[in-house]
Amino acid sequence: MSPSNPVAVIGGDRDVVARCLGGDRDAFEGIYRQHAGRLYNLAFRMSGGANDADDLLQEIFLQAYRKLDSYKGDASLGTWLYRLAVNLCLDRLRSRQGRMDRVTDSIDEDDAPEVAAAGRPAELNVTRLDLERAVGELPPSYRAAFVLHDVEGYQHDEIARMLDITEGSSKSLLHKARRRLRALLG
Repeated sequence: MSPSNPVAVIGGDRDVVARCLGGDRDAFEGIYRQHAGRLYNLAFRMSGGANDADDLLQEIFLQAYRKLDSYKGDASLGTWLYRLAVNLCLDRLRSRQGRMDRVTDSIDEDDAPEVAAAGRPAELNVTRLDLERAVGELPPSYRAAFVLHDVEGYQHDEIARMLDITEGSSKSLLHKARRRLRALLG
């Protein structure tokens, strides 16, 4: 099975899934080992913290185990797991947003510190840890828009569908997230 051959990868994924469905625990452990790192990183960025990311990763693999029979093999198993993980992370954000009266455009930005003056490039010496910490401090709606767009590469129309908001709201949330990050890091 060659990783450069998508048909072979998907065929191999189908075999592993069939072994899992047949009760082979080692096959599922192999899936976990292969994909846990990438899915944990997604969960960490979307949740903003290690404890929530640990919980989400456990929930992702629990859901994957329960839904493994729905894997059709149309895409790679990694893609299927990643999509499942994104959906679970978004569900968690939505439920948290509901409890927080859905933070969106109603947040008052007037008291936010100003970013670097116009025409003057911001000189930032930001470490990855600083950035991760700052992203974790963003409100959930800002964090979701930022991570989905700037980290995961989704387009605004896709983000709008995922978060059940308008495309304009997605752009606005991303703008506010970037502004808040500049303030937190500057």
